[in-house]
Amino acid sequence: MAADPGSETYRQLLTSELARTQASLAALVADGRSVSAARDNSNVDDEHDPEGTTIASELSQMSALAADARSRVDEIYAALARLDAGTYGVCAVCGQAIAQGRLEARPWTPYCIGHSTGG
Repeated sequence: MAADPGSETYRQLLTSELARTQASLAALVADGRSVSAARDNSNVDDEHDPEGTTIASELSQMSALAADARSRVDEIYAALARLDAGTYGVCAVCGQAIAQGRLEARPWTPYCIGHSTGG
């Protein structure tokens, strides 16, 4: 059964996930700026420190997490647009209904489980 395109339940799931993801993204960006500023104001040679990860490594990881969060925000906006257009809950590949359980777990997905590539 396809999702009811007017379903407020899915809109609430999407807007809740959007708020959570945007907050996470903002925190990652702020943390990245803080780490960068600390590195700029220091003469520590962390690249040769045998203890733990380097600042560059941490910045790289934060950058990757922020990119993932930005991508998720885009996916959520696309899902909200599909909801508004009445195409939400329909697989973008095969046109079949996306299972309700999948939509509850990943409300931003445009794909049924058979056409999913991990997202």
